[in-house]
Amino acid sequence: MYALVDGNNFYVSCERVFRPSLNGRPVVVLSNNDGCAIARSNEAKALGIKMGAPWFQIRHLEEQAGLVALSANFTLYGDMSDRMMSLAAGLGPTQEVYSIDESFIGLHGVRGDLVERAWKIRARIHQWTGIPCGIGIGSTKTLAKLANHVAKTAERKPGTYADGMASVCDLSKLRSDQLRAVLSSTEVGEVWGVGRQISAQLTALGVKSVQDFIELPCEVVRGKWGVVLERTWRELRGEACIEVADMPVPKQQIACTRSFGRPVADLAPLLEAISEFTSRAAEKLRKQRHLAGQVLVFARTSPFRDGPRFSKSVVVPLRRPSADTSTLTTAALAGVRAIYQPGFNLAKAGVMLLDLMPDTQMQGELAWDDPVTGQRDRAKLMVAMDQVNDRFGKRTVLLGSSGITLGADTWGMKQVRRTPRYTTVWGEVPTVRA
Repeated sequence: MYALVDGNNFYVSCERVFRPSLNGRPVVVLSNNDGCAIARSNEAKALGIKMGAPWFQIRHLEEQAGLVALSANFTLYGDMSDRMMSLAAGLGPTQEVYSIDESFIGLHGVRGDLVERAWKIRARIHQWTGIPCGIGIGSTKTLAKLANHVAKTAERKPGTYADGMASVCDLSKLRSDQLRAVLSSTEVGEVWGVGRQISAQLTALGVKSVQDFIELPCEVVRGKWGVVLERTWRELRGEACIEVADMPVPKQQIACTRSFGRPVADLAPLLEAISEFTSRAAEKLRKQRHLAGQVLVFARTSPFRDGPRFSKSVVVPLRRPSADTSTLTTAALAGVRAIYQPGFNLAKAGVMLLDLMPDTQMQGELAWDDPVTGQRDRAKLMVAMDQVNDRFGKRTVLLGSSGITLGADTWGMKQVRRTPRYTTVWGEVPTVRA
């Protein structure tokens, strides 16, 4: 048995924890540079606001419907996620943090009533963090994911238990006729692993519900869409094919890309931005204990603005794989200087670390100084820098080329609606006065 714990409208819920006045009001959280809606409250969804809706298209709802729009506060969301996941882990012996607001829990060997146990865990999460969540339970991960969808969107369906905030749904508790009714009323596009394109193909063949899908012959599923969708088909039929991964699978590429708060035309702010992006990517690289063999850098103008177009990228190979921030940044800056051309208003740039390998493959060689460049191995320095930044906040220790002000007047992101980082910055912790 498996469970999926999912925070409801997670970004909005995090904001409401510290601003209860937002409860009951339509709220959206905007993407980097306040470009589009990436999270919506139920009240905002009721206004017809779609995920990814550009802010300029829905801005009129501020006055017409009392819509509240906030800039993304990822520092707050990340910390609240850690707190929620630590509590969700009490549901079972194994846990896979699938995303910032979702966590799979393995329930193998757990005794007693699983619904009652899930109910207590979600009540604890809400009491201790203020985040409402839904929990889906099933005999496979795909069924658990589907149960969570049922819990959030159909609170009164058979097998669902609700208290007005979120629900717990255990599909294994349903009789066969009840389960069939639930699957028949759930669109096939809601299944984990069925994307938009495959959903359209299935619908064109008359396969509209989850029940229609699982009634297809296995040979048809495998022949038309391959073994990956066959695995989803088997999971929906109760055959566990995907286990809980205690450790996240290492990424094959690590990227850090951003749209600029305002167009960048000069080389100096572009170098600052690329330095910052490379530093962020290097931190992620070290967290998964990998080295990069190549650095890709790109910059481009906006396809939506008038003016001359520019879009270039370059891959800079490293002499030896590295996770050193300064080494990676040196390569990235060399790439920027190679592709930069004056006269263009750049809207976006980014860095990708490629050709990744585990750091254990280079462990012996890393212990020695570089005889060509004379540069000493600085793995311990990088560890110390990461520890300081983890404890005291990002950019406590940084490369000088990243700039001290984080490009506030040039390439820095627009976040004019960001709320305080209530849980991670001492100066922004709420103060209660009698």
